[in-house]
Amino acid sequence: MKPADYKIYLASKSPRRRELLRQIGVEFELLLLRDAAPRGPEVNEDVHPGEKAEDYVVRVTRAKAEFAAKMMMMRRLPIRPVMAADTTVVIDGRILGKPADQADAMDMLRALSGRTHQVLTSVALHRDEDNWQTLQTSEVRFAPISEDMIRAYCATSEPYDKAGGYGIQGLASVFIAHIAGSYTGIMGLPLHETASLLNQAGIPVLGPVR
Repeated sequence: MKPADYKIYLASKSPRRRELLRQIGVEFELLLLRDAAPRGPEVNEDVHPGEKAEDYVVRVTRAKAEFAAKMMMMRRLPIRPVMAADTTVVIDGRILGKPADQADAMDMLRALSGRTHQVLTSVALHRDEDNWQTLQTSEVRFAPISEDMIRAYCATSEPYDKAGGYGIQGLASVFIAHIAGSYTGIMGLPLHETASLLNQAGIPVLGPVR
């Protein structure tokens, strides 16, 4: 393969995922999915009744990758592998998505305060007729958080585009007493597992050998 053939499409709006792919030398272009009006989302991220968190995050990630691959074909873009990812936070079996507003973000942080929760990230890669997918799970323990700290954090812009209402790499790092698993998975893209998927598809990490 020529170096230009190693480029992928990333179907994600997350700036953290872009930073992480750049960190391991993966070349990519964005292939963004619609998630708002006027016609609504292109991938439905509603939780199905009784759906387990693991099944939910795998299903949503697969749907994002499949739709992005179809969009690549419909737009007649250069054919490249398509990567999608999704992250969810779970406590007591309850799935915490992105907070709808400040009150929702504060409720999430109250639920996480002083407790251990799980962060699940799935990554899917489509290339031609081949599909690869992985699921990575980490545990995060929050120290007790005062109401004043919750209010101050939720007055910033940080909680509102992140599952569970916090970002481990930002201001919320002061809440975190312990993690077990993948730091980059908690950020939104587990790099060890992502590199494995890319290698299976013949795409080098750390940049192509020149």
